[in-house]
Amino acid sequence: MSSPRSLVTGATGYVGGRLVPQLLEAGHTVRVMVRDERKARAHAWSHDVEIAVGDGTSDADVRAAMEDVDVLYYLLHSIGTGDDFGKTEHDMAQRFADAAKDAGVSRIVYLGGMIPEDEELSEHLSSRGEVGDVLLASGVPTTVLQAGVVIGSGSASFEMLRYLTERLPVMVTPKWVNTRIQPIAIRDVLRYLVGSADMPSEVSRRFDIGGPEVLTYLDLMQRFAQISGLPKRRVLKVPMLSPGLSSHWIGLITPVPASLARPLVESLRNTVVAGDTDITQYVPDPPEGLIDFDRSVELALTKIQDLDVPTSWSSAATAGAPAEGLPTDPDWAGGSLYKDERTREVDASPEALWTVIEGIGGRNGWYSWSLAWWVRGVLDRIVGGPGLRRGRRNPRDLAVGDVVDFWRVEETDDSTFLRLRAEMRLPGLAWLEMQVGSTDGGTTTFHHRALFAPKGLLGQLYWWSIYPFHGIVFGGMQRNIARAAEALEAGRDRA
Repeated sequence: MSSPRSLVTGATGYVGGRLVPQLLEAGHTVRVMVRDERKARAHAWSHDVEIAVGDGTSDADVRAAMEDVDVLYYLLHSIGTGDDFGKTEHDMAQRFADAAKDAGVSRIVYLGGMIPEDEELSEHLSSRGEVGDVLLASGVPTTVLQAGVVIGSGSASFEMLRYLTERLPVMVTPKWVNTRIQPIAIRDVLRYLVGSADMPSEVSRRFDIGGPEVLTYLDLMQRFAQISGLPKRRVLKVPMLSPGLSSHWIGLITPVPASLARPLVESLRNTVVAGDTDITQYVPDPPEGLIDFDRSVELALTKIQDLDVPTSWSSAATAGAPAEGLPTDPDWAGGSLYKDERTREVDASPEALWTVIEGIGGRNGWYSWSLAWWVRGVLDRIVGGPGLRRGRRNPRDLAVGDVVDFWRVEETDDSTFLRLRAEMRLPGLAWLEMQVGSTDGGTTTFHHRALFAPKGLLGQLYWWSIYPFHGIVFGGMQRNIARAAEALEAGRDRA
């Protein structure tokens, strides 16, 4: 197939965001389907692709995105959205399958999970298997790639492995640490995805893909510790730790929230070892062979150390989740909108103030009552939220869609405006805005605004219960950011 037109769904997610540049390099014309065009525009490849907007729940949006498409890369999932995520995934897959058939798409490529034989499947793996069935039954030649644990900077599986190993020199673990798995490097996953576009039309089936080694999860942790220069981890295995308890523990220790950790942990009870290597008939291994586990960890850690993590599990919007409104003024279509607004003049340049604002969160913290932020993060983790452990993708730069602890960048504009949407567990929706302006007197205006749209009586009570602390938290935050900008400006003047 020469210069195929490929549609990549989930293009701002972990795999999709890395697949797009690989397809462009391979000569594909690429269209991406995303929920939020601003998130796509934040990627370096955005000027080289067509952008279709949709969340996979509208027949009209799906069919419009599928026009004149040769290859559909189906990378959507609804994991972590609730107990009925399996039905959501099935219905979405059926919608895309029908649209692909009607549009005359030549091939569907889907990345799912390995399906072990003669084992009771976790809900996560079962849903992935059903999605594969739907796509294979579409009448369109379909490649279903079934992977186990994907190792790469920013993947949920890798982050879970990394933080558990780094933070727990002594671990009490459930019996799933002895499950046999076949990890695969993200680079090999991407190579298989790109190569699948050229499979003959008569090929329509599942392919297992895995790295060159079969290990247990305990092996992965011990090998990770060795590669990272950590002492050997001491492990006490107990049989009574359920997936629910394990996922809450992972939610407290790692950046991966319990809602996402649970389906991942439940899948770890299943053996995920490739049953065949038939994929090599159509996508041959490179001369140097597949990337082994140790090398994949080294590559991932190098990316993290070099601040060169292009996508992360936290970058992904979850397909099928409801889209929320924006805090537009003067009207708020979502009902009540409470505001806490503060403005002050800063004796520093707009550039210096913006530098401090753009570096907020992560290791730099929030420039206010540190104990309060820490406690809020811990409480959020306890109830299944992300807490403060997600940090930032890059300590200096922000783009739309980036995670900043328990916030996400919703909008950023020309070094003057930043809007963060809260992703902590709240009885409502919350935003934090910071805006930089200038005055005729040579000072810089710093406008700081917190917004909250309550849901129900609990939301109202929440706002008024924390309102007395706003002066300490948000007032202190604005004051300390201003001081940091002034100190930065003074340091530049001395230099």
